[in-house]
Amino acid sequence: MTVPFPDRTAAGPPPGCPAHGRPAPLYGPGLDGDNLSALYERLRAEHGPVAPVALAPGIHVWLVMGYRELLHLAREEQDFSHDPRRWNLLREGRVPADSPLMAFVGWRPALMFADGQQHRRMRAAVADALDRIDGHELRRTVRATAERLIDSFARRREADLVPHYAHKLPVQVIAQMLGVDDRTGQQLAEAVAGTAAANADSAHASRRMENVLLALIREKRRRPGPDVTSRLLEHPARLSDEEVLHNIVVMIVAGNQTTKNWIATALRVLLTDPALRSSLTGGHLTVDDALDLVLWRFPPTQNFPARYAVRDMRFGGRDIRAGDMLVLGLAAANTDPEVLPDDGRPVTGNRAHVAFSAGPHTCPAQDPARLIARTAVDTLRHHLPDMELAVPEERLAWASSPWTKGLAALPVRFTAPQPDLAAVPQGDPR
Repeated sequence: MTVPFPDRTAAGPPPGCPAHGRPAPLYGPGLDGDNLSALYERLRAEHGPVAPVALAPGIHVWLVMGYRELLHLAREEQDFSHDPRRWNLLREGRVPADSPLMAFVGWRPALMFADGQQHRRMRAAVADALDRIDGHELRRTVRATAERLIDSFARRREADLVPHYAHKLPVQVIAQMLGVDDRTGQQLAEAVAGTAAANADSAHASRRMENVLLALIREKRRRPGPDVTSRLLEHPARLSDEEVLHNIVVMIVAGNQTTKNWIATALRVLLTDPALRSSLTGGHLTVDDALDLVLWRFPPTQNFPARYAVRDMRFGGRDIRAGDMLVLGLAAANTDPEVLPDDGRPVTGNRAHVAFSAGPHTCPAQDPARLIARTAVDTLRHHLPDMELAVPEERLAWASSPWTKGLAALPVRFTAPQPDLAAVPQGDPR
């Protein structure tokens, strides 16, 4: 048995497989908003850094919540694989083929599901394609998209910033980065929303998204342009069309959902935390500082799938079997008392959070994601400086998901759109 570091399990039930006892469910309508944070702390107190949880009825896995344990999980490919075909529940036929989970953990020829050389080959292509994005051009694209969305609701003097702004902006920007026209971009946005919903229609939405992208890839093979899709196709790594397709799917689903939640949560924090808003207005904090505090305290991806044990081992005080799934508890690891200051508050400017994961699979798109989030927040603050919540904070609605902590709604009101926006004809934000 491998013991990667000393056992620091809290007193509780004896260690065993995730099916031992009744694993806490990471699904259901009760798990949203601040309830998730309370669940992580209860699990930490009962089980220590690695806890048994259920992603769906009968789907028992391990949630890795310790900061040190999560870094080990993310960095050590000799102990933990990214290939879901190793998952013992899947190999034993205990995961329904139509389970919404398969939209996130089903194997594809993409960097998220590969190890070693295969992962490095695909990551090189993706990272190079993203690195060639012109930051100034991307900023202009985000600002223009943001202003277009703001124009659509500015005259109403009220809006729900989740469906009308945070939900629409990232996928529209990503579509432009991929070289997609407006009509196709709308089809893509609808399919992405259906895939991310993690419900019974997710598989159908995923297929619709793949069909849109296959048509895009065929078009870019014929007529390449200055876009991410063409760069992937032209890269010396020589990705197949299927590999290009599935790496774009990963970029879209992960990038859109994460950035959407990041923008919406940052706006919520600015609307509900007067001290933070004052520090930002007074120049004591930057928007980037506020975005980093969000990544520490409310990471847009709460839990990330997944790693699979390559052999039996002792890990985080638990007996892990070969083929067990281990979920990266990013939000819980960020609040591990062993790595936070004594007051439990992250230090401004500290980017040692694991919101973008860690190790070889650290998110390659975090720089463009930050630029998109920063520009989206800045543009909205500039044009609607007097916006305020339209409902009490405790009445905000949350979306339930085992993977993300996202607002379902963020209704605001404002009294004085800037003159340059007021002159724009009213649009329909729906």
